[in-house]
Amino acid sequence: MTRSPKFPNLARLALCGGVFLSSVSASLFLPAFSSSVRAAWEDSPKAVLDEAWQIVYRDYVDPSFNQTNWMALREELLEKDYSSTEATYGALREALAKLEDPYTRFMDPEQYQALTNQTSGELSGVGIRLKADAVTGLLLIEEPIANSPAMAAGVKSGDRVLAIDGAQTLGMEVNQAANLIRGEVGTDVALTLSRDGKQFDVTLRRARIEVPSVNYSVKEEGGNEIGYIHLSQFTSHAAREMRDAIRTLNQENVDAFVLDLRGNPGGLLYSSIDIARMWLDTGTIVKTVDRDSHNEELLANHTSLTHLPLVVLVDNNSASSSEILAGALQDNHRATIIGTQTFGKALVQSLHPLSDGSGIAVTIAHYYTPNGTDISKKGVIPDVEVRLSRREQQQLAQNPATIGTMADPHYSRAVMFLESSLLAQPTGRSNQLSERPVEGAAKAGVVQN
Repeated sequence: MTRSPKFPNLARLALCGGVFLSSVSASLFLPAFSSSVRAAWEDSPKAVLDEAWQIVYRDYVDPSFNQTNWMALREELLEKDYSSTEATYGALREALAKLEDPYTRFMDPEQYQALTNQTSGELSGVGIRLKADAVTGLLLIEEPIANSPAMAAGVKSGDRVLAIDGAQTLGMEVNQAANLIRGEVGTDVALTLSRDGKQFDVTLRRARIEVPSVNYSVKEEGGNEIGYIHLSQFTSHAAREMRDAIRTLNQENVDAFVLDLRGNPGGLLYSSIDIARMWLDTGTIVKTVDRDSHNEELLANHTSLTHLPLVVLVDNNSASSSEILAGALQDNHRATIIGTQTFGKALVQSLHPLSDGSGIAVTIAHYYTPNGTDISKKGVIPDVEVRLSRREQQQLAQNPATIGTMADPHYSRAVMFLESSLLAQPTGRSNQLSERPVEGAAKAGVVQN
């Protein structure tokens, strides 16, 4: 067995639809400058250009760089003089565009911070979700996040936000208001709210908030109890939350599970691997190939938490890590996939911080489902296709409370399928393995071929 030096255990480092965080090493190509010259170089906007160039040169999945002379491009970038940081960023974006890879991209400091917050599942704020009233456009509290300063202060869903630190919110966009509420941990923000026609003020101290990525409940459907789990993104906390959800629903003696991955854009690769192992005892989860054609096969490791019947819901916004999980469960015959064809992103990126707080995402590998299927631009094809009419899509969008109920066509089809599956079992409840083991699968968690 061989292991690529550029790929030390891909599952622990990479992200799909997201990325892994790593430090940037010193320049591999800088000449032996004096300390004063080197300090000036490191403070120059060109240093960020060179950092990003080197990361692409070292890690990018296509060693031909889309038939671009990457060495000549470095010289071209560093020869130019740039009038501003923004001009430097623009030149870098133009250089990356030559790869014709939308997933290899540069992010300014604000964009980079937003992405790292998203994949970490944490943010700095007071723990409220905002929305604009569909009719009036007024800002409302959609819900306070559990265990947040807002929840502790008694903020409730439906509260109207009139002002933020004295700034009136009339005509303010949701994103603009959210940016005003966010801030440094330990600082305060004053909100003027109204509830039932009464106006009041509340001062909240900002904190580090863990944003849940898993929601679950028990649903009684036709005499059966269904464990419904919605996974919104594969964050750093998602595996722990999923484990808690499955264990809790097992204690509730559910008869089957529905795992909802609709709208899930992806996230950390290792999170999807950990979650797949909660449903699979044996078999391959995903296969990856890097720029040097090194293969890595990631396997289940006999740690599944349930063998009950499982349906996975997907749509065309289920991408990357969602597709890895759905593909693994489908190819191993562990779950029935219901919905519409998924997004079709079969690439893995790594995310690197740059010295000025910006960052770069770089495609480092291609992945395949356990059966060797390349889902690029094709997606995972559901076992049972359920297409929604435009009217049905609008109804779900306008009434999110109906998602995961019998008014939701994807969910209702899943319930129908599970009912027929449960009726076909002699005891009405299965505690047997519902996945088909892959012959010759090793018992190790990760194998490199």
